[in-house]
Amino acid sequence: MNNDLWLIAITIIGIGVLLYLVMVSKLQAFVALLIASILIGLASGMDLNKIIETVESGMGGTLGFIAVVVGLGAMFGEVLKVSGGAERLALTMVNKFGDNKAQWALGLTGFIVSIPVFLDVALVILIPIVYSLSEKAKKPVLYYGIPLLAGLAVTHAFVPPTPGPITVAKMLDVELGWVILFGIIAGPVFGTYISKKVHLELPDAAKLHGDVEAMKDQKDLPSFKLVVSLILIPLALILINTVSGVVLSDGTLKDVLTFIGHPFIALIITVLLTFWLLGTRRGYTKDDIQEIATKALEPAGIIILITGAGGVFKQTLIDSGVGKVMGEFMAQSNLPIVMVAFLIALFVRIAQGSATVAMVTAAGLVSPIISDMSVSQPVLGLITIAIASGSTAVSHVNDSGFWLVNRFFGMTEKQTLKTWTVMETIIGFVGFAVVMILSLFIK
Repeated sequence: MNNDLWLIAITIIGIGVLLYLVMVSKLQAFVALLIASILIGLASGMDLNKIIETVESGMGGTLGFIAVVVGLGAMFGEVLKVSGGAERLALTMVNKFGDNKAQWALGLTGFIVSIPVFLDVALVILIPIVYSLSEKAKKPVLYYGIPLLAGLAVTHAFVPPTPGPITVAKMLDVELGWVILFGIIAGPVFGTYISKKVHLELPDAAKLHGDVEAMKDQKDLPSFKLVVSLILIPLALILINTVSGVVLSDGTLKDVLTFIGHPFIALIITVLLTFWLLGTRRGYTKDDIQEIATKALEPAGIIILITGAGGVFKQTLIDSGVGKVMGEFMAQSNLPIVMVAFLIALFVRIAQGSATVAMVTAAGLVSPIISDMSVSQPVLGLITIAIASGSTAVSHVNDSGFWLVNRFFGMTEKQTLKTWTVMETIIGFVGFAVVMILSLFIK
């Protein structure tokens, strides 16, 4: 076997080891990614000291960006959650859209809320509203639940500063503005259809919530405009940074816009405003705000470590020479790079369940391939969304999100497969279809 084939073979074996450790051995994904990376390094003949350097540089190079963004984003989301900002958003949207269009209101609410708040936390916050609407309108729970889940899932997978697209964007070295521009899609139509096919009674626990108004006194909630403004500030600043880089010539104005539009600065500005407007001005003490911010970093920790290990995986593929070989192989094939990215992410997602692991694994494999190719920033943005699409589709019994939805909606495994799994698959393939269409025009 020649050296190139051997490098490809050990990469396939390394991915097999990764999947075995996560799926069969139930080893934490952070440790599994590190072990798979080290094994690929050893099998490829890398010097032992070089492997250690690769682990350090891969982890450090990735976390230098990811840790700051995910940490700041988590604090922002926690303050929004504690202050009642998410409830205000949902209540106002439902009131404005009316009962007849409450599905669209919930889909849009899920889309907006999931920008700063982790999907599972957002679902816990908003599920009482779904229960109450279902009880009030005498409609199946899924009639309102699926649109909400669709909105949450789309943003969670496609729109920074959620961890998945942030991680892939960093590993592929793509400007976040392009990811945001290409990452906006969703689906209430499926909710109307599936609610007629899978009729669910309101879960017993839901009846304890009563009407939406009983969940929280609306007078205690922050204003709708304030909440929306705070959520849109970082997105707007990051987009301004990207656009200014394209339309402005070098100078002071461009430098200033680039600075304040960098994700670090955009999120620091947003977090400070959030601490003040949703914290201090609403009666929270400095100790309260510090406690909220500290609590927010607990769930962010594991995400940061897994993405860091993904950076190690990517760096190992580059330093071992695997990336160059795979790049040459890709150059000889006729498959578009966006399709390759989607298929890799989809395979890993189906095999082991975790969208985050699917994203970092796919990004790790694709990054070395494109390093030797001339790829524009917009195309890198499309590749990022392709990976996000593949890692979203076909959520099933090995995905923690599957069981979260199963529990909150009181469904059987079969019902969850017919609803949540189909919805996730629709989102993933629609996202990929959009990417493929855009790739025909964007070079």
